[in-house]
Formats: sequence, structure tokens, C-alpha cells
Amino acid sequence: MYAIVPKGELTFFAFTHLESSGPVTHGFTTRIGGVGTGFYRSLNTSFHVGDDDDHVRTNRDLACRSLGINPRHLVAGKQVHSDGIRVVEECDLGKGALSYDDALPDTDALITGLRGVPLSSYYADCVPIFLLDPVRQVVALAHAGWKGTALKIGLKVVERMTEFFGTDPRHCLAGIGPSIGPCCYEVDEPVMSRFRDVFHGGRKFAEAVAAGKWKLDLWEINRSTLLEAGLKPDNIITARLCTSCHRDLFFSFRAEKGRTGRMASLIMLK
Repeated sequence: MYAIVPKGELTFFAFTHLESSGPVTHGFTTRIGGVGTGFYRSLNTSFHVGDDDDHVRTNRDLACRSLGINPRHLVAGKQVHSDGIRVVEECDLGKGALSYDDALPDTDALITGLRGVPLSSYYADCVPIFLLDPVRQVVALAHAGWKGTALKIGLKVVERMTEFFGTDPRHCLAGIGPSIGPCCYEVDEPVMSRFRDVFHGGRKFAEAVAAGKWKLDLWEINRSTLLEAGLKPDNIITARLCTSCHRDLFFSFRAEKGRTGRMASLIMLK
């Protein structure tokens, strides 16, 4: 239900159930094919990590044009690892496209029902969630780090889609993209205690590996959150590709000790 496919000049990770739905173009970039150097080689798409801004603009231009998106129309938020959600209107077109300074503040999820308005978010281990309501013609992206996951940002996005657009969660299609997996994501007691509080102990999502240390499955936690929101199990596809394990394809904040680029999630109603 997913594939790594060539599109234009680049290679993207894509979900086949979204691809076949008709009304959207979407993709999750890899680190291959751009102009970055050093820590950011080569397709870093984020302004806020210390890379040269001109390199980032070039990389975003490559990614957008490969998907048939106008890079100047891109909408991006300033991601703060929270549950801030923005319903994107026409007046937001281009916010954060060419500079971090004018990105939408305190925003970790974007929703729109407008055609030709491309949404974007940025990752290097956190969980990318793609959402499509093919009936009401609404798309969304959610950036779910451990804090956003604990805040159930996926569920809150679906609730906002229902509130603003009349979405029936049973019609929604979701993709959980490449991110750090339970093979590599080790957390300590303060993090684990948050998940115990929110997820009724959290034991089915974690494996104890040492005193005060657990391997945490963010993929399955976010999937359970989408099920709680009312999505059908068969409509949720999880990539189960670990960014830390596959550094030939993806940037990994944890594996590269914080000095690294970011992949982009991109989605747009045609």
C-alpha cells in the first residue's frame, strides 16, 4: 500500500491508497537529489536547521515542481511539537514558502479544503500523518513528535476536519509515513510517564529494555489515535520504515545527533 517512486527529478515515498483516490497529489521526500552539502546533504527542505536558505529554496522548488506544485504557493507552519492546528485559507497561500520568518506560528498541523493550496510539514524522525477525506475533498498533514503523539494530534485534526468541513471519519484515508521506529526509539521515565497517563498504562506500545528505559512504538500509538478518531482500520496505512535505520534514504535527528536536514510531507487537492 505504499511505494518509493520517481516523480519528476526526485524520488518520493507515496501511499498508493492516496494516489489512487484521484483528487490529490502528495509525497514524502527522501534525502536524495538536492543541492545541500555537509550535514544537510542533499535534499534538506527546512529553513530552521542551519542550512543555507538558497539551498533550501532550491530543494523545495525541486520537490514541488516534481509533484506539479507551485513552490511559491507552499504553506508551512513553525512546528513547536504541540497540537496547534491551522485551517488554511486562501489568504495563507505562500506563508512559509520562501522564508521561515513568515511561516504560520505555533502550527503542527494543517488542513484545507481548497484546491491548489499545497500543505507542507518537515521531519527527521517525527511521525508524518497524511489525511484525506475523499468525500468532502479535504486534506491535512500532522507533525507528530512524541509530544504531539501524546497530545493525540491525529485525533484532534480529524475532529477539526469534522467541525469545519463535515468530515465523516469513516471515509478518511490516512498514511503514517517514515519516522523513527520502535527498533530505535528509546525513551526515559519522564517521557514514558506521559504515555502511561494518556494511554492507560501504555504497555502495549512500549517494551522495557533496561532500568528506566523503554522502546516506544510511535507508529502504533498514532494508529490507535486515528482509530479512536473513528477511522476504519483498513483505511490507515503505516509505512513502518525507520528513518534511523535507513539513513541512506532519510535524515534522522537522533541517529545524526541533531545535525541534519529535514524531509518534507507535501499534499495538495488538485
